[in-house]
Amino acid sequence: MKKLLKVLGFLLGGIVLLVALFAGYIQVKGVPKYPVEIPDQVKNLKVTVDSVHIAEGKRIASMLCRECHYSPETQKLTGSHRTDIPKEFGEIYSLNITQDKSIGVGGWTDGELYYFLRTGIRPQTGQYVPPFMPKFPLLSDDDLHSVIAWLRSPDPELAPDTREYPPNQANFLIKLLSNIAFHPLPLPEKPIVKPDTTDKVALGRYVANGMLGCFACHSADLKTLNDLEPEKTPGFYGGGTVMLDIDGVTPVPTANITMDEETGIGKMTEQEFVDAVRFAKKRGGGTLHYPMMPHTALSETEVKAIHAYLKTVPVIKNKVARFQEGN
Repeated sequence: MKKLLKVLGFLLGGIVLLVALFAGYIQVKGVPKYPVEIPDQVKNLKVTVDSVHIAEGKRIASMLCRECHYSPETQKLTGSHRTDIPKEFGEIYSLNITQDKSIGVGGWTDGELYYFLRTGIRPQTGQYVPPFMPKFPLLSDDDLHSVIAWLRSPDPELAPDTREYPPNQANFLIKLLSNIAFHPLPLPEKPIVKPDTTDKVALGRYVANGMLGCFACHSADLKTLNDLEPEKTPGFYGGGTVMLDIDGVTPVPTANITMDEETGIGKMTEQEFVDAVRFAKKRGGGTLHYPMMPHTALSETEVKAIHAYLKTVPVIKNKVARFQEGN
């Protein structure tokens, strides 16, 4: 018996040592870098910068880029302290994406912007951007080109500005996830075309998953997202991810928006869903709490299409303790 216990002790000690060595390796290695491999067709990309593409790019960016990168202090997209990101990810700051050529993205080519937004790899350094920065592998080519056109536009919020926050210091969780769970995404192998309004479900799937990434917040955990195949994300649209309010203090669990009638939105009418998404109106009165924001830039057609798509998503019974004002 003593011999057995001794052997087990050695085994346990060996396991602890291996875990400690692995943790030390991850801590020292940090967030990995990758080879920058930009195909010629991407490297030579020149987007059309006209009023139509700029307007559509601004519309899309108002629901994505601006929410994280806008600074009330500078009234530009110079970055901000992301207090709403769960504390387990550390203290996070979004970057300056103004047209400044040294601090912002003014010196980036169209192809570099395209490559970065698709893959998550900074084209100048090969540095991978951790999970809290969304990637857009499913956004249509034309919509992504529109965002790039907007970044080139004379929008005053994009005017060059050298303001920047201290660089993010990745904590151990971010380093671990970036090495074992999250990796750069591949460039699309074929053109991505946005569905038109004749296929309501396909359009809703595109807007919800490919454009806005609604599933990221409304699934089980930010650490288990599947950006390439959203439907394989655990707890897909079943809600429960705990976000934070605008002050970074109060936990705000996300809603189950599958069509379960007891714990989801199965009893919501189409118009109630439109009002909730576009204007942040609660079904029973009142306003939905941050981080759910009004998506007034979405058309009623797009929101009705999302509703139609959610009807096709497998129902999940998951009762989420929703945020109540005054708690």
